[in-house]
Parts: sequence; C-alpha cells; structure tokens
Amino acid sequence: MSPNTSPTPSASMIDASLAGTRPVPFWLDPGVHGAAVPEPADPLRGEAAADLAVVGGGYSGLWAALCAKERDPDRDVVLLEARTAGWAASGRNGGFCAASITHGHLNGLERWPEEIAELERLGRANLDGIAEAVERHGIDCEFERTGELLVATEEWQMESLAEQAESLNLLGHDAVLLSAGEVRAEVDSPTYIGGMTEPGACAMLHPGRLAWGLRAACLRLGVRIHEHSPVRRIGAVRGGLRLETDRGAVTARRTAWATGAFPGPLRRLRHYVAPVYDYALTTEPLTAEQKASIGWKGRQGVGDSANFFHYYRLTADDRILWGGYDVVYHYGGKVRPEHDQRPETFRTLAEHFFTTFPQLEGVRFSHSWGGVIDTCSRFCGFFGQAYGGRLAYTAGYTGLGVGATRFGALTMLDLLEGADTERTRPAMVKEKPVPFPPEPLRYAGIELTKRATHAADRNGGRRNLWLRTLDRFGMGFDS
Repeated sequence: MSPNTSPTPSASMIDASLAGTRPVPFWLDPGVHGAAVPEPADPLRGEAAADLAVVGGGYSGLWAALCAKERDPDRDVVLLEARTAGWAASGRNGGFCAASITHGHLNGLERWPEEIAELERLGRANLDGIAEAVERHGIDCEFERTGELLVATEEWQMESLAEQAESLNLLGHDAVLLSAGEVRAEVDSPTYIGGMTEPGACAMLHPGRLAWGLRAACLRLGVRIHEHSPVRRIGAVRGGLRLETDRGAVTARRTAWATGAFPGPLRRLRHYVAPVYDYALTTEPLTAEQKASIGWKGRQGVGDSANFFHYYRLTADDRILWGGYDVVYHYGGKVRPEHDQRPETFRTLAEHFFTTFPQLEGVRFSHSWGGVIDTCSRFCGFFGQAYGGRLAYTAGYTGLGVGATRFGALTMLDLLEGADTERTRPAMVKEKPVPFPPEPLRYAGIELTKRATHAADRNGGRRNLWLRTLDRFGMGFDS
C-alpha cells in the first residue's frame, strides 16, 4: 500500500461504508445464493464400514472422495464432516484457484530449486484437471481462467516481481512485467507503479459453489456423506481404523484425513499447523459507472506484493471482494465463532480499499467475515502417513489451497495405495515443515514475526535479523 499517492479516507467515509454489513461469508449466504445451498446430510448413526473413510468435507476431502470413486467405482467411500461441506476455509476464501502448489513460485524456488520445474508442471496439470473436472461434472462454480495480476505499490516489490518473471520465463512460462501505465490500463489505481501477469495460471471461481458441486458429484457416484459428524477418536482395529463420532463409528480399511486447521484426534498435526484468522469484505454490486472508473475488463484476480498483502477480485455480479492483510493468531490456537468478526480489521481493510480505489468513494460493503487458515512454517501443503500407512493426511495450505488441495487429495490416495507416482516422488511431498514450538513460545514467535514483517514492508522490504534467521531455518509466517 502506498499512502502517499492517494488521499487517506475519512473516518466518516469508512463508517458509512461498513454500516449494515452482513456478518456472514458472502459465498455461503443463503440470502444471496438461495436454492444453491444444499440441505445438510444426516449425521452418522450406529456402526458402519467402508473401504475408504474421508474425514473433512472441505476441498481436500471432497476431492479425495470424488477421485477415489473415479479411480475405482466399486470402492465403498464414506465422508465424515464435522459441520457442513465447505463451511470452513473452503467456503470463506477469495476464490483464487492458482496453478501453484508451492504457495507461489518464489516460495517453491527458494525451498526446492532442483525440483521447481517439475513442481510448476504438476501445478499447471492440476489446474487443467480442475477445469476438466468442473466441466465433466457440470459444476456451476463460475469458473473463469482469467489469470492473476500481481501489482507493485513500492519499488522493492517490482524487483521481486522481476525476479519471479525471469525465473518463470526460464522455465518456459509466459510471465509479463507491466509498467505503471500498462497495469492501470487493466485495473486503475493511483497506488500502482507496475506489475506482473501470467495468463492462464490462475482461475477465479465461486468457492461455495465449487464445494457444493463437488459434494453433489460425490453423491452421484455413490459416496456416503454424513455431516454434523465430527470424529472424536481414532483407534486401530483388525482390518483398519475405527473412527468414532458423537453418534456412531466407521471402520475403514484406509482413511484420508483432510481437516485443515482442525487436527482433532490426529495429534501429530498440532505440531505443524497454526490456525490463523484471515478477513474479507465484499461490496455491493458496482454500478456500470463505478466499474468503468476502475476498468477491470479482464476480470483478473489481483494481489499486491507486500508481505502483508491484499487479494481482490470481481464476483459474477460485479461486487469487489477485498481481503487479506491482517493475520491474527490467538494464544493456544483458539478457534471460536466470535473470532469470525473483527471490527478493527474491517476498518483497516476498508481504509486500504478506498486508498487503492479513491474513485469508488460512496461504495458500501455488503458482507464481512473471517475464518481460520491452516498455516505451516513452509506455507504450502505437507503430507504424511500414520497407523502403519492406513491413514494419510495433508494440511498447511496457508490460504492458497483452492487449487492445490486437489493435488493434495490425489497424493493422499497415492500414499494410501503405496504407489510410486509423479506426485509422491518430490521432496516437497516426502519432507515435513519445521514444526512450530509449543506455547508460549509459539505465540511469542508469531507475534515477533508479524512485527518484523510489518517493519520490512515499511522499510523497502529489508528483512531484519529475526526474519533472516527464520529464512535460514526454512520457517516463516504468512496468510
């Protein structure tokens, strides 16, 4: 954010813009999406058995269940979800379905330079697979392969974008650096000094409708889905694992664990995952005049290039979703419904919105919400097995899991089958992130890292000794 190039919005303007917002995720609001919101499936009651149990009804679990049935239509698959499908991070994100499976190219390049070409190839093949599956299953999720526009508001950010573009182009991709004028011809903000785009490497979609569409496809293929069925206990039994819920239990030969920021009884995940809160706003639909004032004819997703960044995009009815920047971790990793609303963060987001788009003065926000992200120290998804290989898990997508979770789901299935595939061979899949320390060191470390990162954004991207030390050990904190 470059405040010197745009007037600071007044407190009264911000108050007016936020007055009357609905405190629910726009994507999941029945008042907007009506009949598209499915009725919950019945909870699990009594004893059941399955070839494969999938725990978690977000993208990771839904893709795992769907792909398992596509691989073997005779496989008996049951999916258990603690609330309703898509209720958590899968229904609260910005709808950026990126090709990257490494939380951006530079993060992957830094961690796995020898494998980055293969990881980029796998990521693009995965995005192609999502596009094909959406079409094949008739999932109406407003899928638009528009690409993403990465914008710079400070000179140091342009240096990073230039490094990224050069590396991508050396791998044969089509990354294009843009001048301030070229960026503003795409999306007009006085804060932009340049940018980068990589056409085709990202799609925009409706997160809720993707989850509901995957759920419907699973049901059509014979997956048994039980919602409001949190798994409380895991136990090894003859022939597999027994997963106990409040009202029943499933005994399954294999289990795919896909619970994101909610490790539940799989305790080993608690060392690697920190639940952090991310927040977003959506505006009311723009008028034709308001939209014309900012351009945006390409409907790309947009992200700025600060460490504490914003992501924003147009919805199908021309609202602007505006999210990111703030990252909130509560001591002990507490996840509570009251944390979904944070007025001080919404005021900050609104101020940054009108700084970026002063021509939209008078626009009001319709929805405000937050939700937890399963972050890990390397920022991208990680994988593992437990109970002698009878359970496989994935987590840690750190906010960029709309696309990468399908890769993760397929990788879990490969691991459960003991298969040697292009997905199971990379070091990214074989290695674990550095674990977070226990409390109170975890909370103190996260807060110190946030402060240092804010300081880096204020000081031309220069990272202090603390951040450089974390870099050396492969640790970090992001949203």
